[in-house]
Amino acid sequence: MALLRDGLLADRAIALAGSVPGPVRDGLAGLGARVETVPDDLPEEDDAVGSWSRQRAPLHAIVFDAGGAFGEGGSDALIGALEQAWSAVHEVAAGALIEADEPGKVVLIGPRPDAGPLAEAARAGLENLARTLSVEWARYQITAAMVAPGAETDDGPLAELVAFLCSSGGEYLSGCRLELGALAR
Repeated sequence: MALLRDGLLADRAIALAGSVPGPVRDGLAGLGARVETVPDDLPEEDDAVGSWSRQRAPLHAIVFDAGGAFGEGGSDALIGALEQAWSAVHEVAAGALIEADEPGKVVLIGPRPDAGPLAEAARAGLENLARTLSVEWARYQITAAMVAPGAETDDGPLAELVAFLCSSGGEYLSGCRLELGALAR
C-alpha cells in the first residue's frame, strides 16, 4: 500500500463479508485497522439482526465482496450474491453503524465482468444498493460506494481503493461506482 500512509486506518474497525481477497484483508490490517469477519450464517429474524455487530462495536465500515457468492454466475448466483450483500450490510449497519456517533462506510465489491452469465447484472445490483443506501443512510453519516474491478485488476489496486474508501478521505465518495482497470478511450 505504497500510496497510502502508514497507520491510515489505526482508529478503524472494519467488518469483512463475502469473499474479500487476502491482500485486501492484509492491506487493511497493515494500515492499522482491526478486521472482523462477518459470519456467513447470520440470523434472519428481525429481532436478531445486528447482534453480531453489537458484540464487536465499534465498527466503522463493512466491506462485502460478491465474487465468491456469485461464483460462475447465473440467475441463482445473482440472487444469492445480492441477498448475501444485503444481509451482511444490514447486520453491520443495524448493529454498529447507524447508532454510531461518527461516519460509517459501506463498500461493495462486484464480481469481475467475466465471472459468468449475469455478472454485469450483479454489478449493477450492487451499484444500485450503494446508490440507494447513500441516500437513505446519509442522515446517519453512512456513505456507500461500489467498486467494479476489471477482468484483469490485481488485488493491490483493489486493496488500495478499498482502504482509501474506508479512511476518512473516503467520506467524500458516496453513491458511486468506481471502475478499476477500465481502458481509457
